[in-house]
Amino acid sequence: MPTLLFDIDGTLVRTGGAGKAAMETALREAFGVPEIRDVVPFGGRTDPDIGRDLLRVHDLPFEPHHVDRLTNAYLDRLPASLAKLGGTVCPGIPELIAALKPRPHVALGLLTGNVRAGAMRKLGYFDLWHHFAFGGFGDGHHDRDDVARSAVAAAKAHLGSDPKDVWVIGDTPLDVKCARAIGAKAVAVATGWVSLEDLKRCEPDYAFEDLSDVAGVMGLWSC
Repeated sequence: MPTLLFDIDGTLVRTGGAGKAAMETALREAFGVPEIRDVVPFGGRTDPDIGRDLLRVHDLPFEPHHVDRLTNAYLDRLPASLAKLGGTVCPGIPELIAALKPRPHVALGLLTGNVRAGAMRKLGYFDLWHHFAFGGFGDGHHDRDDVARSAVAAAKAHLGSDPKDVWVIGDTPLDVKCARAIGAKAVAVATGWVSLEDLKRCEPDYAFEDLSDVAGVMGLWSC
């Protein structure tokens, strides 16, 4: 049974920068930061790792209560940020999910740096959350490889056995890297901020401009 672990931002959906905007608004309003120093990269990273760097570059102590305060403020502001900036589902995703869902031998999960509540808000906004029965999330993790390991554990709990044929589908080099950390195959898709050429340099098993060739993509999993 193929176990497919999808990244969210840049792979399933493009939020128009809603997550970044909500995090920066949370930093300003919850901590009184007058000006955001736009030097922290967001792509492919976990929310706790991003939060740690945001606190550090704005001279705020990295303490558990500060992390919780930033995360809660971010989650409170995320729905309004999504509504304001809109975004879209990535090409081919609705058709691919519709084709995969009826296949009983395919398990659909998530592997994302978003904390679970943030993932739920983002995918819920695009009416995609209910398609994924399990996942690995950024909660408590700074390393994307650890998120991948938690996704495999979640897949095992969902399936009742060790997943045998695991695939990671993502749009950044970190998605390819974490696939290798769990012995999974990697499908890189250039629907995020990284070009197809740069993704190919990371040596994924397969690389696509987008996932709109549904029949071709499903052929990877003999569907």
